[in-house]
Amino acid sequence: MDTDHVLLEKDGDVARVWLNRPHKMNAVTVELLHRLDEIIKEVDADPDLKVLVLRGVQNQFCSGFDLDELLSDFIGTTTAMDVAVLSAQVCDRLYSMNTPSIAVLEGYVTAGGFELMISCDFAIASDDAKIGDFHIRRALFGGAGPIYRLPRMIGLRKTKELMLTGKLLSGQEAKDFDLINDSAPADELDQRVEDFIGTLTDKSPFMMKLTKMAINQGLDADVKSLMIMEHLAVGNALQSEDGKEGVQAFLQKREPKWVGR
Repeated sequence: MDTDHVLLEKDGDVARVWLNRPHKMNAVTVELLHRLDEIIKEVDADPDLKVLVLRGVQNQFCSGFDLDELLSDFIGTTTAMDVAVLSAQVCDRLYSMNTPSIAVLEGYVTAGGFELMISCDFAIASDDAKIGDFHIRRALFGGAGPIYRLPRMIGLRKTKELMLTGKLLSGQEAKDFDLINDSAPADELDQRVEDFIGTLTDKSPFMMKLTKMAINQGLDADVKSLMIMEHLAVGNALQSEDGKEGVQAFLQKREPKWVGR
C-alpha cells in the first residue's frame, strides 16, 4: 500500500477512502486527520462522486487515536485540546458533507474509530467486528461526537451502556443496538456493501443533498421550524431540474436521467 495515511480511490461515481496505517491497526494521528479532512473536502466538491465509502486496510477499520503519539512530545507542543478540536472538526465535516457516506467496519472499531463511524450516514459491519466507544477503559473521554451524536442515534440508556462500560459489540449486536445498518459474514461483506452503494448511486444527487441536510438539521429544531423546513424543501424539489425529471420519467414510464440540480 501507499505510505500516505489516507488513500483515495475514485471508482466511477464512488469515492473509496482507506485509512492506511496497518502496522497500528489504522490508528489515528494528527497527520491522518489532516489528510482525511482534505479528502472529505475534495470528495464533497466533486460533482461526479455520489457516495463516500470509508474503511481501513487489511480488514481493520480503526482502533482509535495512536496512544504513542498521544503521549509524545509532539502532542505536548499542541495540547490535547487542540487534537480534540481537530478530531471533532474532521468528524463534523464527515457528518455534514453533502455526499452520503458509508463506514465499512472490520476488526476493531473503537475510540476515535468509533467516532468516525458514528459520523458517517450509514455503517455496515462484518459479523466478527468489535465495535465500541472504549474510552472509559483507558480513563479517557471521546471528544468527537459520542455525547451529542450517540444519544440521538441509539437513545440515552444505550449510550450510557456503551460509554460507561466500554463494552465491545459484534457486528450483529451493533445492528440489534440500532448502531449500524447491517451486518454480514466476513466473506459476504464486500457484496453487501456494493449492494447498498447501488441503492444510493441511482438517486438524484440534488435530492440526496437536500434530504440529508433536512434530516440533520431537524434533529435540533422545534416542530414549527421543521414544518417550514419541509415546505421549503418541497418547493425546492418541485422546482429543481431533477424533480421535474423524476415526475416526467414516471409519467413516461422510463428511468430518470439525473443532472444533480
